Amino acid sequence: MLRQEGQRRAAGNTQAFLARHAPFNKMAPAALQLFAEKAHIAFYPAGSLIVGPDSGNVRFFYLIESGKVQARQAGEVTVTEYSILSLGAGESFPIGAVTAGRPSTNIYTAVEDTFCYHLPAEDYLTLMSTSPEFNLFCTQYIASLLDQSRRQLQAQFAQKASEQQTLNSPLSGIGARNPTSVLPETPLRAALESMSQLGIGSMVVADAEKKPVGIFTRSDLLDRVVLADLPLNSPISQAMSASPFTLNEHATAYDAMLAMATHGIRHVLVTDHAGCLSGVVSERDLFALQRVGLRQIRQAIESAPDVEALKTSAADVRQLSFNMLAQGIGAEQLTQFISALNDALTRRVIQLNLENHDFSGIDWCWLAFGSEGRDEQTFSTDQDNGIVYSVPEGEDKEALKQRFLAFALDTNKDLDKVGFPLCKGNIMASNPQWCLTLDEWRAQFSKWIRTPEPVALLNATIFFDFRPLYGKSELSDSMRRHLLSQASATPIFLQAMARNALEVGPPLGKIRDFATDLEPDHPGKIDLKKYGSRIFVDVARIYALAAGVHGTNTIQRLKLSAQKMNIKGEEINAVLDGLNFIQLLRLQHQYLEGEPGRQGDNLIDPEKLNELDRRILKESFRQARKIQSRLKLDYQVNH
Repeated sequence: MLRQEGQRRAAGNTQAFLARHAPFNKMAPAALQLFAEKAHIAFYPAGSLIVGPDSGNVRFFYLIESGKVQARQAGEVTVTEYSILSLGAGESFPIGAVTAGRPSTNIYTAVEDTFCYHLPAEDYLTLMSTSPEFNLFCTQYIASLLDQSRRQLQAQFAQKASEQQTLNSPLSGIGARNPTSVLPETPLRAALESMSQLGIGSMVVADAEKKPVGIFTRSDLLDRVVLADLPLNSPISQAMSASPFTLNEHATAYDAMLAMATHGIRHVLVTDHAGCLSGVVSERDLFALQRVGLRQIRQAIESAPDVEALKTSAADVRQLSFNMLAQGIGAEQLTQFISALNDALTRRVIQLNLENHDFSGIDWCWLAFGSEGRDEQTFSTDQDNGIVYSVPEGEDKEALKQRFLAFALDTNKDLDKVGFPLCKGNIMASNPQWCLTLDEWRAQFSKWIRTPEPVALLNATIFFDFRPLYGKSELSDSMRRHLLSQASATPIFLQAMARNALEVGPPLGKIRDFATDLEPDHPGKIDLKKYGSRIFVDVARIYALAAGVHGTNTIQRLKLSAQKMNIKGEEINAVLDGLNFIQLLRLQHQYLEGEPGRQGDNLIDPEKLNELDRRILKESFRQARKIQSRLKLDYQVNH
């Protein structure tokens, strides 16, 4: 009787432990009961072997209850960042070996006094066949964890989104408050001077009691003043639109949006309980709310009359991107979405500047490099751009270049105003080095490939990720064909790029989960770009060049390269899941930690992550290490 009671109590303790860790926290009670009844706990003192290749076929599924376990690749003489991993409470091993019924390829050792649950292999297989959650976890480990993390993130962001203004927000908190108004008898000239000084596009006309009687807009200026030859000393009442549409300040943003759509107006006047003017809500104000839509933003960008209007659109892009995060959109889709809208912003800036620079009859193309060239922009991005052009017969080459440089300088400055900071490394079209003819770009690529010195390799990581943004895309296509033919025919260059890509490894600790001392200026932090996403980007670039893949997006490069190089689908999918999680964590951090008007950074403190995200981040770094290990073998790089 006492023994049975003890077993029930032990099973209860086991289930309580399981409920705190993925994937068990999502499994059915019957599945947890099966685990608790069949598993037993074992103790391993510090320094003792738990299981390894010499142990024969793996007999148990191991789940760490407490302590630390070190996993090391068998056969490695020296411990390197490629061969070691630290596991803690809630983590399990060796999943692949126990599933396949074979010996472990890794050596698992207790780093400190450790307790592990042992689930016999036959019971492990039974659990896999009866629990869909456990099966998914064991067959698609990182994907299973990532799905849980995304739901957590969605819940977190949904809470923050609920604090944002929505279409249900009252008009008392939207748009201009206590706006400037003029009396009906005010001369037109005086009203226009006030509009110019205040930088506003409309003027409310109100009586002596501040009750609105009309509104005067820029379109009224053209139709009712200029075309009607109305003298500027006329009272504004002769040019205003009388009986403007008004709503009480307790009405909602949705009411204002519906009124604008129904009546074809762009402004709604807001009044207080006494009918006096208290605010003005414009169509633009509604765009900035939580439910701002893609269609409205694209229309606003494409019709923007100046850079000032584009600044507002850039803020709208950020808001809409945040809303997509709150809805659980994945990192791959979100970075492509941000890049697409940033492309539209850039193209509009280029179009506005072309009004002052004429290149009729000349073939040219504006190029995007770096993250924009890969369709992978996050909330924090600066400019990386250039120009490729052809010189028409009879045209002065140097004079044409100077014209392009002047145009590029104006465009770079305006992009900076819109919210894309000037590149600190001066990788911009206004730099003569990156405003080149097609032949000059080809020659530059060939030179870097022939002489893969450190500077050439650095340039390759930036300039080989290019795509056309505006102009004659055939010039960019020609550059890509030349690059791929040169790179694939020069294995020594690809090997040099591989060696360069392996200089930085994922920050996995030998004893602790993570190495957080790699950035002296930021102790305790991990740079998710430098030690995370960049690893995947660098490897993908090399394989794409070797396999002749034309695309620049990292995920597409890895997928297409994997097909051409016979890499297993499940292997590359795990790598892509790892990259997507790191990108998602970057987006989350940049939005939540970044200050308005300033670039967010990529520095996270892993100690501040919840347990699930820490676990997925560690697995994501393991995937980065695996893909680096493959690169190391493929290009025979010894480090």
